[in-house]
Amino acid sequence: MLTSFTQLRQAALQSDPLRIAVAGGNDRNVIEAVVLALQDGLASHAIVTGDVDQITEYLPAELHDKVDIRANVTPTECADAAVAAIRAGQANVLMKGHVDSTSYLRAVVNRDTGIRQGVLSNITVAEMPSYSKLLTATDNGILPLPNLDQKRQIILNTAPLYRGLGISFAKVAALAATEKKSEALPATIDAAALADDAARGLMPGFVVDGPFGYDVAISAAAAKSKGLETSPVAGDADLLLFSNIDAANAVAKAWKFHGQADTGSIVLGAKVPVLLNSRSDGAGRRINALLLAAIVKKGMKP
Repeated sequence: MLTSFTQLRQAALQSDPLRIAVAGGNDRNVIEAVVLALQDGLASHAIVTGDVDQITEYLPAELHDKVDIRANVTPTECADAAVAAIRAGQANVLMKGHVDSTSYLRAVVNRDTGIRQGVLSNITVAEMPSYSKLLTATDNGILPLPNLDQKRQIILNTAPLYRGLGISFAKVAALAATEKKSEALPATIDAAALADDAARGLMPGFVVDGPFGYDVAISAAAAKSKGLETSPVAGDADLLLFSNIDAANAVAKAWKFHGQADTGSIVLGAKVPVLLNSRSDGAGRRINALLLAAIVKKGMKP
């Protein structure tokens, strides 16, 4: 079981190198991440769309033979060209560069030319001093208010990640404001339904419990104080399933800025791992996302 980004890196470097398609390389942080991935052996090749002169300026001369720069101007053109490279089998990881999220995701989900396979969902994986293992939040970037069916798919989307991490049964805490079911709080009803699905064997590879408050999900002491210490998930969650994007996004960012967390984010539910980094993310978090992509790809193999 992998419990840190250092261990993720070691496992990723033992897997087949990634081939990356970058949508919009006109950004120093983006190219720095690509350079680090190539130099480290995490990636063997990159296709980068955007302004040829600017990308070339950021790229060390010794790596020119490993990077295919494709001239595109607008964010839409950059995103479409990067997705086309994935569809053509020229790359196996899609990376967001200096393009807006709307243009990027529109290219991913296009019915005719995209790479979506089902419900897309975003996860953030965090390594924090306050938690004994990697902790994951979802969905913090795609679905504003997922319904019950979408929540099921969000959980199932993470299966390749947990297989790659060496976790046979990922512990999922379905979060809400209280541990008691209430018709006034739909998140509690959905949480109970998901726990029932898992108990009936409908979610292979997962143990789901809830509704749980955040404290119960991650603190054994909090779980015990509320009489929930016998839950297989309470106090030891791998995955936190949020009921809306606002809560998930806020918590994932709080991990970064208040929890001294090392984090990486990735979008699941497409033909290949999709990176959706914030434009404010530096090269380090982009590398973490590529490490997650390598682990996901490992978990996607039969």
